[in-house]
Amino acid sequence: MRIMIALPLLLLGACNVAKDNANNTVSVTINEDLAQNTAANVSNDVQNIAADVGNTVENASDKVKNTDVDVKVDTNTQDNKH
Repeated sequence: MRIMIALPLLLLGACNVAKDNANNTVSVTINEDLAQNTAANVSNDVQNIAADVGNTVENASDKVKNTDVDVKVDTNTQDNKH
C-alpha cells in the first residue's frame, strides 16, 4: 500500500516545469508516456508484492497442514489410598 501512496510522487518525474520570467508565467507539461510507464511499473510492483504475500500465506498454511502432533493419553489410572 505504501507504493500507492508514493505513486503521485513518482508521477511528478513525468512533469516538466518551465518558468518564463519575461512574461511572469509558469508552464507545466506532462510526458504522458513516462507517466503511463511509471504507473504500469507501480502496478506491476503491487501485483508482485500481492503474489509474494499470497505465496507466503500458502506456504505457511502448508506447513501447518503438515505438522504432526503426537498426543499420549494415559488411560491407566490408579487410586492413591493413604
